[in-house]
Amino acid sequence: VLTGLSSRPQVIAYSQRRYRIFGETIDIAVGNCLDRFARVLKISNDPSPGYNIEQMAKKGQKLVELPYTVKGMDVSFSGILSHIEEVSHKMLASGECTPEDLCFSLQETVFAMLVEITERAMAHCGSQEVLIVGGVGCNLRLQEMMGIMCEERGAKLFATDERFCIDNGAMIAQAGWEMFRSGQVTTLEDSWITQRYRTDEVEVTWRD
Repeated sequence: VLTGLSSRPQVIAYSQRRYRIFGETIDIAVGNCLDRFARVLKISNDPSPGYNIEQMAKKGQKLVELPYTVKGMDVSFSGILSHIEEVSHKMLASGECTPEDLCFSLQETVFAMLVEITERAMAHCGSQEVLIVGGVGCNLRLQEMMGIMCEERGAKLFATDERFCIDNGAMIAQAGWEMFRSGQVTTLEDSWITQRYRTDEVEVTWRD
């Protein structure tokens, strides 16, 4: 599973009642990277920065070389963001590329990084399935790139649309319902808030 693309991207796999983390971002999220670059280009937030970058990227024709940072099973997006923030205005002013080219180049580079660590995790686990979830998981180009990798491996790709990728409240509610159905309950008196659960800290009681 490639999850949490808008918050903290993680490549996870299920084993022995836990979702094990195989790789993740060591700094900013891919959604945060795209959103911050959208502000550099003054791209509208309507309906969302990431969606508008995706549409502009479809018109890009030139691939601008950007830093590609994969460290073992982890990825880093802060360097690529800093670089493209630094060079974009100069390149645009000189006519070296267009805003669409930069959106295309950023997407291609960061998505390639995610595909690489996902494929490596699949090889390690012997998995033949990939599920993409999270806000950026709605991006059709990411789904296409991941689909090509899966097809080459004889694997299957599963992805959802914005109905199931955008609303974190709905995701949390569904997880709570699954836990309740499995008999995992907490009395109101014993309830508390933990803001930063790591994925592998939660015992998965609703799967065999």
